[in-house]
Amino acid sequence: MNGTYHRHGAHGRGRGRGETGQGGVEYVAMIGVVAAIVGAIVALTVPEDTAVALDDAVCRIVNAGDGGEGCDSGNGDGEDGDGGDGDGPLPPPPPGDPFQPAKCLLSQDQTKETVVVQILFIKISSSEQIKLQQWSDGTVTLERVTESGGGVTASISAGIPGLKDWGGSASLSGSYMKGSGSGGQWLFNGNKTGDPQKDLELNLEDAKQFTEYLKAQGKCNSRPPGARSAELGMICSYDANKKKPDLPPEKAPDVDITKTSTEKSGSVSFGKGFTKGKGGKDKDGKPTDLGNISGEFGSGAMTEDVVVMRANTGPDAGKITFIYTFSVDAKGGEIAQGKATRMQQVAVTYDAATYDQEEEDGKEHRPEKLVITTSEENGAGAGVQVGAGANVAGTPVTIDVGGGGGTIQSQIHTESAELVLDNDPDSKLVEDWLRGRGDFPAGDVLPSPSDAAEAPGSDAGPLERLLHDKAKLSRLDYNANTDWWNASLGIGFGISAGQVTMGFKLFGIDITHEEKNQTITGDPSYATGPKNGGARPWVEWTNCTQTKPIT
Repeated sequence: MNGTYHRHGAHGRGRGRGETGQGGVEYVAMIGVVAAIVGAIVALTVPEDTAVALDDAVCRIVNAGDGGEGCDSGNGDGEDGDGGDGDGPLPPPPPGDPFQPAKCLLSQDQTKETVVVQILFIKISSSEQIKLQQWSDGTVTLERVTESGGGVTASISAGIPGLKDWGGSASLSGSYMKGSGSGGQWLFNGNKTGDPQKDLELNLEDAKQFTEYLKAQGKCNSRPPGARSAELGMICSYDANKKKPDLPPEKAPDVDITKTSTEKSGSVSFGKGFTKGKGGKDKDGKPTDLGNISGEFGSGAMTEDVVVMRANTGPDAGKITFIYTFSVDAKGGEIAQGKATRMQQVAVTYDAATYDQEEEDGKEHRPEKLVITTSEENGAGAGVQVGAGANVAGTPVTIDVGGGGGTIQSQIHTESAELVLDNDPDSKLVEDWLRGRGDFPAGDVLPSPSDAAEAPGSDAGPLERLLHDKAKLSRLDYNANTDWWNASLGIGFGISAGQVTMGFKLFGIDITHEEKNQTITGDPSYATGPKNGGARPWVEWTNCTQTKPIT
């Protein structure tokens, strides 16, 4: 977790006097509270060595919200990772440079819908995510994954005299969820005109049309049983097939996807209560609590995903890839919404048949490719997240409704290191690192691509040296736009003890819809081979700039 992160552009907010300055302080305080929530959850649920790594990631979220200095993670150099690049144009790559990656991601449209049902302390979730990706070689991929999960959740609320402006109340909640899912990825590369830009346009049309076919076919498959269900299903499928593009892929995906995930999350909200009558009491001296309005001030989550992609057709046919992703996310604010995300990912590819046989025989595996990816996202936008609740007369039961929506504009910086393992020593080194064997296991450090471009120090591990010597290193920047809305309903129960109220939901349902588009910007770059002194200069990534994204 000691990789160097990079800040591109001014993500911070101006600090002025009066209300503007106070708003900035409140925003930073909100992110700090969210970080404390996530840190507290992790301290209770993960081993100490992992918690230390997370603390560093959470610390980076706090500083991203403040626009301040990075955390003391052992780097100590304070470099921004630009490798000494100026503001001028990047130099052109050497002709036929073997270090230049073949393609890059130009654009991604992502839609995700999530439904969470809570019964007492148990949470059950289901989600569907669809990604449409444009690549610089003219190809397009469509990915669809459905996921379900379960876990536990708890909350506590308290009266705090210092929060007079908020009715003196605050609540803190946390949850732990585990899930699994499946899906597929379809590759659209049937149009080959010799012009990557034209191919991208045609392949994107096919992908969009195939998406409509999948939606129509999904409605046919979800028809309720009945006397004429089979007959109507055939008619429905006939109409759906008319939506297939001229160059359709098979209905079965090119890549089968399975996924498992673990999420620890927390949130903080402040509420204002409303009463009727003098001092909140009627003429007989009984309380007249009319309910409350609350705003979710901040939320945070730490997620660990393991995705397995088994390619059936296409250029990676016969390969199996394991993708391990760790991310920390924080967002919040009642009117001005802020967001910060950090992600680190390791993808390891094997020959599928060989891997399966090695599993059966209990032998060590030999990976064929390693890809390390890091990214950071920072953004803000207009939005609102509020709720309202009321007590059922004469009982400790409450009914709460909530909702919100908004748009967040953000910037994403992504780095990648791709390493082809074409000999046994390199393959074994990577497998030992991944499995925690040897002197430099994966749990100790995740080398960042920018670090790998620098001349290795005397204390560099064997994997860091291998990445520096042989990996294809690249850097990309994106502008992203996220539109979201949320709606929730809950029936709660509370037990008071002094100023503290232990509350929990008897039942709750929460629905979230999110649409996100990210498009490449800036100057895509990659690191060419080592020069005098050992450093690898960054140059223009022409395989990436040859094609423009279609918006």
